[in-house]
Amino acid sequence: MAAAGASGTFQATTKSTAEPERPLANFPPSGWGDWFLSFSLDNSIMEGYAKAMEEPKEQVRRLIFNPTMDSNKKLSLIYSVHRLGLTYMFLKEIEGQLEKLFKDFNLEDYVEVDLHTTSINFQAFRHLGYKLSCDVFNKFKDGDSFKEHINSDVRGMLGLYESAQLRLKGEKILDYASVFAETKLKSLVNTLEGNLAQQVKQSLKRPFHLGMPMVEARLYFSNYQEECSTHDSLLKLAKLHFNYLQLQQKEELRIVSKWWKDMRFQETNPYIRDRVPEIYLWILGLYFEPSYSLARIIATKITLFLVVLDDTYDAYATIEEIRLLTDAINRWDISAMSQIPEYIRPFYKILLNEYADLEKQLAKEGRANSVIASKEAFQDIARGYLEEAEWTNSGYVASFPEYMKNGLITSAYNVISKSALVGMGEIVSEDALAWYESHPKVLQASELISRLQDDVMTYQFERERGQSATGVDAYIKTYGLPEKEAIDELKKMIENAWKDINEGCLKPREVSMDLLAPILNLARMIDVVYRYDDGFTFPGKTLKEYITLLFVGSLPM
Repeated sequence: MAAAGASGTFQATTKSTAEPERPLANFPPSGWGDWFLSFSLDNSIMEGYAKAMEEPKEQVRRLIFNPTMDSNKKLSLIYSVHRLGLTYMFLKEIEGQLEKLFKDFNLEDYVEVDLHTTSINFQAFRHLGYKLSCDVFNKFKDGDSFKEHINSDVRGMLGLYESAQLRLKGEKILDYASVFAETKLKSLVNTLEGNLAQQVKQSLKRPFHLGMPMVEARLYFSNYQEECSTHDSLLKLAKLHFNYLQLQQKEELRIVSKWWKDMRFQETNPYIRDRVPEIYLWILGLYFEPSYSLARIIATKITLFLVVLDDTYDAYATIEEIRLLTDAINRWDISAMSQIPEYIRPFYKILLNEYADLEKQLAKEGRANSVIASKEAFQDIARGYLEEAEWTNSGYVASFPEYMKNGLITSAYNVISKSALVGMGEIVSEDALAWYESHPKVLQASELISRLQDDVMTYQFERERGQSATGVDAYIKTYGLPEKEAIDELKKMIENAWKDINEGCLKPREVSMDLLAPILNLARMIDVVYRYDDGFTFPGKTLKEYITLLFVGSLPM
């Protein structure tokens, strides 16, 4: 995707019959090959897991309802359920309990509550949409700093650091807490042992709130054994649930891997990045619940189309070919095939056919509008890619506002977020689509993260390949700042965008959390892929670890 950051110098085609010079990127090959094609799903094993989940699920439900359980223990249980990715199973029960606990909440009752417990309670409320005041942390302050005794309370500081990720604009205590706790934890991490050492390392590497939900659930088993084993039924349910989901997801990955191979993209367009498991992982990051199986398959296919398009524009096509292909995508008609280069015709035909099939399929359910929205977003991104190519071709460096206007489109965010809606079913109503089209603040924030997080990590690679359209360069040009200061400013914009997302997920919400979750999770996946490097173009680290964790080894029961 453009978000993946490979860009090239475009050469004009000469009139001679000689092959034009192309901006080839020589991307690293796939590290997985046909690994996931050989998977064979045994439905009886899945059914066995589903049946085995029934009893512990009922036991956990009773625990959540338990009227004699102390409120701190209840919130701790809800927090663990959430960390283990099980909230969707008990949504009504949890909502009912939190509603009551939130209504009864009294700041005076918190005088004796320690920092760790306060942090867990704060996170339980905030993660599930309740705006608990950050004033709960005031009693741990001493003037402008935190009290001395907190320096030796590692679990408390870890909780404070995780809580600070949920901050909103204007919550100064949490702005300070984030820097304070991170600094202290970094200075202590090498002196720690056992699970606590793992918990701190993982949180410093990527706080829970910024992580991929499925991976975070899996890591919670390993790093929080004490919390997981407080309730046997919860631990049992979580393990069964993980193994059940793993089988379903490996089958989905097999389906999209087979589709990709059958479409022969690597043969017709050998210059593209071969990243099927990585793209599937990206989409799995948006929603992992079993009911979204079809949605994941559809969104993965559309996002793979994007990879072909992006790499064609960035790492193969000449400027004339880009203009012709953009025109064909805007016409969206098979008759446009004759005007585009031969090497991209198979892709164009498959693109039109897949969308036509989707539209036909969803029209039966009266929901073809989401397919049309995805298609229009795809046409938008082609125009955006052309704009970037024209800038590069003429050596033009856009102003930052001009760059952002186009860059939000080429970040691929709009295509992925709208394509994610296609298979989600009835919750994607006309009203829901209208809300999306209104471009609300939470969507703008997630989009901005998608663009700038990528730019901050990939601008050097893009620059080396002659790309003039990078956010960092546009910012330097427009505001006359040195490179480091420009990057710091962009990072501040990302931090503020996270605060807007946090605000948008709190009650009262404009739409249901089902519709907000993919927006929140897409921003999380951008952090996963681009926090430390361009993890999509060079997927040897984080994404390889995640794919191995989720699809290669199962959890021992």
